[in-house]
Amino acid sequence: MQTYISHHNFHTLLDTLITGGIRVVAPRLTAGTLLYAPLGESGDMVLDQLPRRSAKEAFFPVCEDILSYEKGGQQVRLTDVEPATFPVTVLVGVRPCDAAAIPVLDAVFSWDYKDEFFLERRRKTTVIGIACTTADDACFCTAVGLSPAETKGSDLFLTPVADGGYLCDICSEKGEALVADGSSLFTELGNVTPLPFASPAVPAFDLKKVKGWLDGHFEDPLWDGTALRCVGCGACAFVCPACHCFDIVDEGTEKSGKRRKSWDACGFWKFTHHASGHNPRDKQPKRYRNRIMHKFKYYDDKFGQTLCTGCGRCVRICPVGIDIAAIVAEIDGMAVE
Repeated sequence: MQTYISHHNFHTLLDTLITGGIRVVAPRLTAGTLLYAPLGESGDMVLDQLPRRSAKEAFFPVCEDILSYEKGGQQVRLTDVEPATFPVTVLVGVRPCDAAAIPVLDAVFSWDYKDEFFLERRRKTTVIGIACTTADDACFCTAVGLSPAETKGSDLFLTPVADGGYLCDICSEKGEALVADGSSLFTELGNVTPLPFASPAVPAFDLKKVKGWLDGHFEDPLWDGTALRCVGCGACAFVCPACHCFDIVDEGTEKSGKRRKSWDACGFWKFTHHASGHNPRDKQPKRYRNRIMHKFKYYDDKFGQTLCTGCGRCVRICPVGIDIAAIVAEIDGMAVE
């Protein structure tokens, strides 16, 4: 189902949600950097640029408390963090590359163990996606089977139109409920002209060919050459909308403290460092190989999905200029039918 909302009415909708106690998260400048962050008012948001970090933080924070502990005499009291206390949230201005990663994360966080911290945030969050009308030379969503108008992962999907308003595609029951609650602000389509979608320049990969090559080339000279520049900083994983590695640590003293879940990255040397001192990925080529294998083989083996949505953040942020799209294109060129 499709409807229309003007620029003014869209801001009215968001301001009404905010004043009604709903947490509205959108791209906004925070200390000079565009990030997804809670809004004080809708005028704070920036919808025509891709934030530096991805929307996954709305469901999977950089660091979160799981429980606290306190020792008194011979007794230790544990206090769980209750996911039921998480706020109802509307996540606004989510680009297709970010929104499409959310169902990808759903699979891993609801697999053999149900991560209620992630899943409760998912249940309480409505995602308003927005089509891309601009792209740079790092964007490659079309190369991994998505598009600047992909609605996957969105509950309500906006397409900017020439007058500054938006065409609205209702993609789920959450999106339908949001439109119903603000029904007076939405109108019939009328005569509107959608802005043209962006056109990423990277040609499509044959993901089946790429995976086929990876299936048979765990040991290959490619990995040494590819990782020659990699410094293992982990920036690529931290800005990626689909990477989901985390660590759990206890912080505090013997008397009191907290157990926390924090982002981690398979590119770090300590990620696979055993207590025995052995490290099965002791060299950077092994760690970078795992990054490519995880995204284009292992995740597909387990969940039938590619762990990359082509947002290009890793390309933009890499301090040594590693381009994952170029690496996958090289693999695609070496693979046989």
